[in-house]
Amino acid sequence: MTDAMNVTVLMDAGAIPDDDGDFTAHVQTTTEGHVVTALRELGHTVRILGVGYDVPEIIAALSDPRPDLVFNLAEQFGNDRRLDVGVVSLLEMMGLRYTGTGQAGLMLCRDKGLCKQLLSLHRIRVPDFAVFPPDRPPRTRKRLRYPLIVKPVFEDGSDGIAIASVVSSDAELLQRVRFVHERFQQVAIAEEYIAGRELYVSVLGNARLRVFPAREIRFGDADAGGPPIATSRVKWDKDYRDKWQIAYGFADLDAATFAAVARVCKRAYRVLQLQDYGRIDLRLTPDNKITLLEANPNPDIAYGDEVAEAARVGGVDYNQLIDTICRLALRRGPKP
Repeated sequence: MTDAMNVTVLMDAGAIPDDDGDFTAHVQTTTEGHVVTALRELGHTVRILGVGYDVPEIIAALSDPRPDLVFNLAEQFGNDRRLDVGVVSLLEMMGLRYTGTGQAGLMLCRDKGLCKQLLSLHRIRVPDFAVFPPDRPPRTRKRLRYPLIVKPVFEDGSDGIAIASVVSSDAELLQRVRFVHERFQQVAIAEEYIAGRELYVSVLGNARLRVFPAREIRFGDADAGGPPIATSRVKWDKDYRDKWQIAYGFADLDAATFAAVARVCKRAYRVLQLQDYGRIDLRLTPDNKITLLEANPNPDIAYGDEVAEAARVGGVDYNQLIDTICRLALRRGPKP
């Protein structure tokens, strides 16, 4: 276990409860609360710092007192997720040790089109795709095969993904692309729908990587009209999941299949320059072909969520997971 430190937990300002600014008054139910509680139980002195719109304020708060480690849970700056890389850049310019993926990894993973291009160059299978910038008239792509899934290129957490995102004609494709342009003011990406099992694979480490047991989302009533993909409602609405018999659990994979999945996930983790921990989302086709869908730098590490559950079954309890992430960051961090 790491020695006691002064740890600043950096998070989106909106994640700090108005009536519990130091995360002590209530039973914690959020990622931020879980991480803060774990760090305190590990013996660290914890300070909470919210990221809003004021860069000088962040610099001042991180300068005096200067933390031994920044546990980075910030996912945006000024309500713009594309600027999360700026937060990490600031930490690096200040010479601070911090947890999670750095500038390069965040940029590579945030842009879904660039991410898939790079993975393809390294012979990692991804769905065929096309990007549609908002400043050009959207046009169909003949090489793409329907059905396609249309989503915003820079969002995460399934934002902008609904059943209507699955399109089966040129007219539906162009309509959904326009929706993304108008609603999210950003590039749209359309990628081929891959039939098969959807797995979430958590990876921990830097020089040496550990792959935890794969999680799986099961779309129980997809044939009866339920969603065949992880839409925003699937991710965030339990009643909706219950309605369509959608459930998360551990994937039943034979040893050879899991070994193949682990190899692909490790390669993707390194190609995309993830650090400390990450999650790879993929589809396993009926003939056991592995197609990578998304790479998640700094994924949700709430107690009971995908990464923490996978770690638990892999023999790492929650406080151990948080402690390991801290130790990994300290090993690669700059000299104080």
